[in-house]
Amino acid sequence: MSVRRCIAGAVLGAITLSGCGTAASGTVAPVVPSKSPARSSPKPKPKPVRVTYPADGGGAFAAAKGERAPQGRGRVLRYRVLVEKDIKGIKPAAFASTVRATLADSRGWTASGDVSFRRVGRDEVRDFTIYLVTPGTRDELCQGGRDGYTSCRNGDRVVLNVARWVKGVPRYGAPLSVYRQYLVNHEVGHRLGNGHEKCPDKGGPAPVMQQQTLGLHGCRANPWPYLDGERLRGASGVYDDPVPEPDRGVA
Repeated sequence: MSVRRCIAGAVLGAITLSGCGTAASGTVAPVVPSKSPARSSPKPKPKPVRVTYPADGGGAFAAAKGERAPQGRGRVLRYRVLVEKDIKGIKPAAFASTVRATLADSRGWTASGDVSFRRVGRDEVRDFTIYLVTPGTRDELCQGGRDGYTSCRNGDRVVLNVARWVKGVPRYGAPLSVYRQYLVNHEVGHRLGNGHEKCPDKGGPAPVMQQQTLGLHGCRANPWPYLDGERLRGASGVYDDPVPEPDRGVA
């Protein structure tokens, strides 16, 4: 086929769908439609892990690993994370990850610029320990009355009740993940020397040092000590809220 005929074929290509192929055949190559890429089926969502725990644990603990770098600026407070072994379905690493993310958040206690946090291993020097425990062990570690429902801070022990970690509280008005952030910041706030506060403005966010576990008293659920870079405070004090019945565990 001559060059001139090739050019002519190219001009008519849009109409004839022919091209300058092998001179010997002179046939038009069939047009094969391109195949669309196969769509990958969506990955199934992992099933939520069932968490079980007795009302009274045995007091043996598994520890999360430490880390090198602190979160925040200022004085470094070293904390250890322990999870009671009777709690099934919550690994120390997963619990420690939630605690770390909460303490490192820019709305958390590090926003003051005065304090930072670093998780250490089981046998390292530490300033306090964050426990996740069964309701009965909560009473043993808190030593301020037996209620099996709330969490507490006792000296260098920040004690989180697994019943609240798993179930939250009724009428909180926010997801469980938000309540868990509140739980960490409230009890760590006690370790930093902060006392209980009341709702400062009905309809507004509750101070993190308000006992939100027992009632909001017109405020909205809020897990953070700092909002828009400012510390949210309420008047010092507590409400006369009843404490619900002790948790009986989840089998």
